[in-house]
Amino acid sequence: MPLMIGGAVALTLGIVGIFAWFRDLVIIIKGSLPILFILGGILSIYIGYDDYQEKMREEKRKQEEKLAQARDEIEKIRAQAELYREELEKIKGSGTPNA
Repeated sequence: MPLMIGGAVALTLGIVGIFAWFRDLVIIIKGSLPILFILGGILSIYIGYDDYQEKMREEKRKQEEKLAQARDEIEKIRAQAELYREELEKIKGSGTPNA
């Protein structure tokens, strides 16, 4: 209950203060807007830069995964080629001359 009474008093004083010092309030708002715009712009630039870096990291990770897959395929193909080569050597070595 005391919290509610304190809130009502603060609300009343705030409303009275707005009417009593309206010109001062407008001056403060006018003076603070450029600073808020500057800070908002800096924050937007920072968030945009961070997002850009995250996209670059994701792209790099995808490229590394593709490279790893390509390397695995190359190794499989080399192993298969080696088996074919050995089989060919066996066929050449066990074959009879036709002459």
